[in-house]
Amino acid sequence: MTQMNLAEITEFLDREFPQIHHGGRTFHVEAVGPMTARMRCDYHERHIRPGGTISGPTMMALADVALYVAILAQIGPVALAVTTNLSFNFLRKPGQAALIGECRLLKLGRRLATGEVAIYSEGSSEMVCHATGTYSIPSR
Repeated sequence: MTQMNLAEITEFLDREFPQIHHGGRTFHVEAVGPMTARMRCDYHERHIRPGGTISGPTMMALADVALYVAILAQIGPVALAVTTNLSFNFLRKPGQAALIGECRLLKLGRRLATGEVAIYSEGSSEMVCHATGTYSIPSR
């Protein structure tokens, strides 16, 4: 059972983190469910690095926001839940397409949440990046 639905999380991000949309809306929450979230990062030239591939920082941001969204869906609107660790394995060059981040929480405790994010180029079944991360959840 989730504490926040897709519309509530989108409204929360828009209100609490408007800077995520600086330069235009790029990140979209597509789905939330029990211990899961799916995010989309639209393809845009500002995400391209030399060599014509989507930059690592763009994939890092997608993974970080996907973890945050999956956690919020479970615990409710806790703006001060913060990243304590992120680890990335860049597996292959992503295509010039939107990125899809599929997040799954592995453990959700009272103080820490740990999860993983599989990132794909839209239209491809091959993972381009695998991320794991931990968030610290403040006491209520």
